Amino acid sequence: MTELSFETRLDLIESGYEFLLAYAAQGLESDTQGGSGPKVRDVLTDMLRGLTGIANALPTDQESLKAFLAVLDGDAGKAGAAIGLVLSQPHISSQLVDNLNASIHLRALLTDLFLIDEATKRRAD
Repeated sequence: MTELSFETRLDLIESGYEFLLAYAAQGLESDTQGGSGPKVRDVLTDMLRGLTGIANALPTDQESLKAFLAVLDGDAGKAGAAIGLVLSQPHISSQLVDNLNASIHLRALLTDLFLIDEATKRRAD
């Protein structure tokens, strides 16, 4: 299995979150209902794949970045636990996904990713 780049991981998580926002708005009782229902499990699985080990996907020797990568790793673990909880349910409703979207853990992860992505872009310029 190939190691995912940081950019690929970021894309999986960001596009997954966008999908989840749309899924939550559909008002579905279960992922077996409607056209995009079964895809929600694939999206959540891809998000988990993207966030697992994400802090190691951006190696650095800069101390401030190392410190933040530890924060990112912790937030990724918490968001991963929330996503895992949703995936373990026999039915994934729009309401369940809406609650996941509102989770402070998922929001913290997204904010971390936006911050680190922007910070590393600036260093590369």
